[in-house]
Amino acid sequence: MKRKNKIFRKVIIVLAVLALLTGCAGQEPEAEDTRTPTDDNLIVVGVSQEGSESVWRTANTRSVKETLTKENGYFLIFKNARQKQENQIKALRSFISQRVDYIVFSPIVEDGWDTVLREAREAEIPVILMDRKINVKDESLYTAWVGSDFVEEGRNAGKWLEDYLKGQRFNDDQVNIVVLQGTAGTTAMFGRTQGFEEIAAKHENWNILEQTNADFTTAKGEEEMRRLLNTYPEIDVLVSQNDDMTFGALEAIQSAGRTTGTGGDITVISFDGTKKALEKVKTGAINVDVECNPYQGKYIEEIIQALETGQSIEKDNYVEEKVFTQKNVLSVLNDRTY
Repeated sequence: MKRKNKIFRKVIIVLAVLALLTGCAGQEPEAEDTRTPTDDNLIVVGVSQEGSESVWRTANTRSVKETLTKENGYFLIFKNARQKQENQIKALRSFISQRVDYIVFSPIVEDGWDTVLREAREAEIPVILMDRKINVKDESLYTAWVGSDFVEEGRNAGKWLEDYLKGQRFNDDQVNIVVLQGTAGTTAMFGRTQGFEEIAAKHENWNILEQTNADFTTAKGEEEMRRLLNTYPEIDVLVSQNDDMTFGALEAIQSAGRTTGTGGDITVISFDGTKKALEKVKTGAINVDVECNPYQGKYIEEIIQALETGQSIEKDNYVEEKVFTQKNVLSVLNDRTY
């Protein structure tokens, strides 16, 4: 019976592929959907990425695609939700109808997943969350999560600022801070905000002037930073919750005639640890970059292999991460590929 179900599922997938190939003009199927799953032993994995809004996200996608290959024993069906939850829910339902073996997705926001995940459970398809978490009434609706400890990332940013301010000119004076937050409702935004606020609450002289949504994009980061500079003339510290927003903020600060980083007017704390940002850490334009590791493909594969062999797994699986300043950035800069 199991073999018949597997063969039936393969037929469903092939029919779905043919439908994509003969669909509306101008709609190109995603590359992974055009492969024919001729080997019944392949593990079929449906992956829904939340988008491609940043270099980090691109590296995260590449990590999954380079791991879940046919050569490694997988048939990958990949869908880009393009920052729209309705697209992602549609993709998950497509995976369910194709009877994939596993569903992996990086949720765009935390809420609104209960119904579709109940459908996946009814179809007996394990769900693995990647990068971001979700709010559900029943956590058994997903099998495991792989990603960063965003709260700890926020704490690490705050701890670095604590150490940095010791002996600085405004160690006991008021420190005016602005925060560029990521997309509203996302795990990364919630976690990094919470972690940094925990440390900030310990310092009466840390004055968070404003926290504003800059959507994890360069354009929005520049737009919001220009507004903040016009609103608050005395900004001492910028906390930017990803490198793409930081790049936009640096443009705005430079255009305003101010300087950043080592010896500059505004101390800059960034997150992600992309190569372009680490280059700026090296030159001193960015003071510190808290790493967010996008290479999550191998962790996902380890979970799938454990489930395939009936092993128990952890619910939460954290990736390894570091904090980079001028003191240690050269140790990773040459090897960084994203």
